[in-house]
Amino acid sequence: MIYLDYQATTPLAPEALAAMAPWMTENFANPHSAHAPGRKAKAAVAVAREQVAGLMPAGGTVSFTSGATEALNWAIKGTTGGIVTIATEHAAVLDTVAAEARRGRDVTVLPVGPEGLVDLNAARDAIGSGTGLVAAMLVNNEIGVIQPVEALAELARAAGAMMLTDAVQGFGRVAIPDGVDLVAVSAHKIHGPKGVGALWVRDGVTLEPLLHGGGQEPGGRSGTLSPALCTGFGAAAALAKQRFGADRAHAAQLFRAGFQALGSAGWTLNGSKDERYPGNLNLLYPGLDVARLMSELRDIAFSAGSACASGSGRPSHVLQALGLSDAEARSSIRLGFGRYTSEEDLLDAIQRIDAAARAQRIAA
Repeated sequence: MIYLDYQATTPLAPEALAAMAPWMTENFANPHSAHAPGRKAKAAVAVAREQVAGLMPAGGTVSFTSGATEALNWAIKGTTGGIVTIATEHAAVLDTVAAEARRGRDVTVLPVGPEGLVDLNAARDAIGSGTGLVAAMLVNNEIGVIQPVEALAELARAAGAMMLTDAVQGFGRVAIPDGVDLVAVSAHKIHGPKGVGALWVRDGVTLEPLLHGGGQEPGGRSGTLSPALCTGFGAAAALAKQRFGADRAHAAQLFRAGFQALGSAGWTLNGSKDERYPGNLNLLYPGLDVARLMSELRDIAFSAGSACASGSGRPSHVLQALGLSDAEARSSIRLGFGRYTSEEDLLDAIQRIDAAARAQRIAA
């Protein structure tokens, strides 16, 4: 199997698995217990918390959550005032914002241009005195486009609003801007385990709890933590920090090779080529039957869009926001790659994907 779906999830790093193993066997204590084994587990969680914080701006605290969806729900529902967000956000933001709108909060969803970037002038007009929260994804999960989060944070700060960034796809790959107040991340997108994420909260910012109970985490998040998941997340974060430059350079080389192989073959890149994390190729081939393509290439794992919405049958809202028609959105594929992808595997997969797409066109 050639795995090219890094935006959906990443392979578990061996270092993360090794860090987790003792906490799934002999070290099974509850980290919130006062006895010696519990204190040992608590200390391991504290180390993991610092490792995750090592990829965040200074002056904030990491609270572990069940994943980024919970972190985003907490950040949005825990604030007050109007909300300004972007049309290409993840469903965990857009659906939560829609739920808050039904509760009476004012919501503005800003459009993006053909390259997937928000218009800062439109954002400046929308972010005003009644705005309580601005939410923008750092790196888009479908097209890899990097939004101007720092500039949006400046607009939010000038209006007295908080700035939330969904940094799930950018964490460990793109520097998180210093001006943000809330950052949501997930372990399994940086070669950590599934089932654990975090919300980073700037010092001085308070949120209403999303989950009520024991209030075990900073900020009041309730629930018993898994030391195994937390230590796996911490190890993955520490490794991402150590390998930041090498991983980025590797992804950039893969992007160059992949784009060169397909750029003149009838494929069109969706989203900005320059303002983009390079571990992503979202490509349109007009008339392509993606379901048939996947069926014909079952030993290559790639995507037609977000894994979270892959069963809905709806075309990608992200590609529609760029101005693509329903048919064009349904004829686009997403290739995601990174640390453990070889250039040989990527180019082999691309050659076979291109040949299968051309065969469809000839048959039609």
